[in-house]
Amino acid sequence: MRKLVALVLLFAAVGFGAAAADTYPSHTVTIVVPYPAGGPTDTIARILAERMQPALGQSVIVENVSGAGGSIGVGRVAHATPDGYTVSIGHIQTAVFNPVMMKLNYDVVKDLAPVSLVADTPIWIVAGKAVPANDVKGLIAWLKAKDGKATMGTVGVGGPTDVAARFFAKRTGTAFQIVPYTGGAPELTDLLGGHIDFLFGQAASQLAQVQSGQLKAFAVLQPKRWWADPDVPTLDELGIHDIDASFWHGIWVPAGTPPDAIKKLNAAIRVALADPGVAERFKKLGQEIWPVDYQTPEALAAKQKAEIAKWTPIIKDTMPAQ
Repeated sequence: MRKLVALVLLFAAVGFGAAAADTYPSHTVTIVVPYPAGGPTDTIARILAERMQPALGQSVIVENVSGAGGSIGVGRVAHATPDGYTVSIGHIQTAVFNPVMMKLNYDVVKDLAPVSLVADTPIWIVAGKAVPANDVKGLIAWLKAKDGKATMGTVGVGGPTDVAARFFAKRTGTAFQIVPYTGGAPELTDLLGGHIDFLFGQAASQLAQVQSGQLKAFAVLQPKRWWADPDVPTLDELGIHDIDASFWHGIWVPAGTPPDAIKKLNAAIRVALADPGVAERFKKLGQEIWPVDYQTPEALAAKQKAEIAKWTPIIKDTMPAQ
């Protein structure tokens, strides 16, 4: 009789375990943001998390784990239990640039599984009002006249904006002093205060200041004009090619996460991105939601692979030896 009871309990436990596995998610999902609170990536994550909750039927919280250009937060997710409860949001720096510039204790491709592309904003060139130039041609002439004394702010040496600026200098035969910052907020404050002359920045981060006339934008680094400020030309239009760059955001989970969990996370993200309210909030931030066809694990994997192939040789050729 005891053996029979033990067998019944064993089968019940196995059945319960199987049922629990089938009910993902059964508790809170955490999106790890590898940057400080209040920045573009953090804001995107919080809007997304809020709208994903009804679709998942569980709380979705945001945890900021910043440092080392986003590599610490992404590393935490790469080494987390692959159960779908620890999720990473990142962008071109964490997914493409950091592996080239840093010695990471994880592989951004092998140790992370893609879930979905989310939103995108271009890099553009903006300057303070004290800079006399009003277009890229004038900016190049002014930089040459300054003979290396102009100052350009950058968040993170070896990041997308830094590399794009150095690549621009090589293409245009200009030179300038690079002033590194730990975050976008102090960089923007110094630009508005006239402590630095210009910067290559995430367009969404300076859109309000450009629209109010506090800053002036010279060009966006993408093939077509930016929908949020279509009066600003592209570098391609101006004859400066191959410097297309944007901060595209995506969602990843640890490699080995069950396919069903990835599928449910992807479905919740799709529901969130299809919400008109979310789209409007992203639009006000200068963020463009990726088309539905790109909201797949396969599309994110393909985007990351293409960007790694494109930028790795440029980074190695542009950045000074470490």
